[in-house]
Amino acid sequence: MAFVRRTLLIALVIIAAALALAAYAAVDRFELALPGKVFSFPEDHASHPSFQTEWWYHTGHLKTKEGRSFGFEITFFRRRTDSGALSTDPSSWSAKHLYLAHFAVTDETARRFRYAEKINRPGLGVAGADELRYHVWNEDWLVERLGGVFHLKASMEGYAVNLILTPEKPPVIHGVPGEGMHRKGPGKGNASHYYSMTRLRTEGFLTLEGRALEVSGHTWMDHEFGSNQLRPEVAGWDWFSMQLDDGTDLMVYHLRRKDGGIDPYSTGSVVGADGSSRHLPFGSFTIAATGSWTSPQSAARYPMGWRVEVPSEKLAVTLEPALEDQELVTKASTRVTYWEGSVRIRGTKAGKPISGLGYVEMVGYAKPIEL
Repeated sequence: MAFVRRTLLIALVIIAAALALAAYAAVDRFELALPGKVFSFPEDHASHPSFQTEWWYHTGHLKTKEGRSFGFEITFFRRRTDSGALSTDPSSWSAKHLYLAHFAVTDETARRFRYAEKINRPGLGVAGADELRYHVWNEDWLVERLGGVFHLKASMEGYAVNLILTPEKPPVIHGVPGEGMHRKGPGKGNASHYYSMTRLRTEGFLTLEGRALEVSGHTWMDHEFGSNQLRPEVAGWDWFSMQLDDGTDLMVYHLRRKDGGIDPYSTGSVVGADGSSRHLPFGSFTIAATGSWTSPQSAARYPMGWRVEVPSEKLAVTLEPALEDQELVTKASTRVTYWEGSVRIRGTKAGKPISGLGYVEMVGYAKPIEL
């Protein structure tokens, strides 16, 4: 009997090891973000389906002629759900890719936050991401390149946007200059290819409860793709984008570890008014919370209000949320609870007053992220 148990135990160990190796091999069959990537635009705005995960992020601020102000977020996600091997399934309903999307509006004047979400397979063209040009869609939500501008639209109950985005600066590649990738850990593949278009002049219409309002403002666009990016010890992150009134743009973030520390792969970028950019390594900036807020939906306790300092830029600013409740509980799509919200910026740069607008994203406070 003991021999049978030992034999069974050995068999289970072998099976478990085989499954683990198979899972590792499956991840390894996706393309990894490695040094040497040379970006090419507009081609790299399009989809990169050989990578496991990809997203196109848009956050911005709009204002009507009468002075009513809004923040908005429109995000498109693509996720490979197969093993990474070449598919032989010709069916248009194949689950090789899953497409998800989030749309949120912060009605700053009415102090109201609304969001919606979508999840679809690419069957019959319901959702997709073009590999040859910048065109990503999920049902009637879409972003696409039309010549030298981008068209962005989405709708939900009570709100809709239909916008034209015009780049005012070239794309900025994040990470150590020359590497062509954005490191998030020391291992092979603990990275992504990540760039931003930090200042897109935005014009169009925001529909509020059936009434179309002419709006203008600026949008920040992020595009990121990679496979096996984060390590298991990472609990979440705090990400900040800032568009300052002197034309400077900044992106900084902290990767939060499960032991309570900040991961040394937390970095950022600063973009000058002329479009030139500079990498901000770990330790070159500080982020400190000035308050907190507990969500009535998820019971997550978030920092709320921040002090950001970048000594090399002689910059010290405070970020205040347009309103505290800008949390998305995405049970019907990504199943991630996160805070993504519009903020207003005040402070000094080189001893002179400066202001601006931004967005903050906080992930992993309701529970640590699941890789």
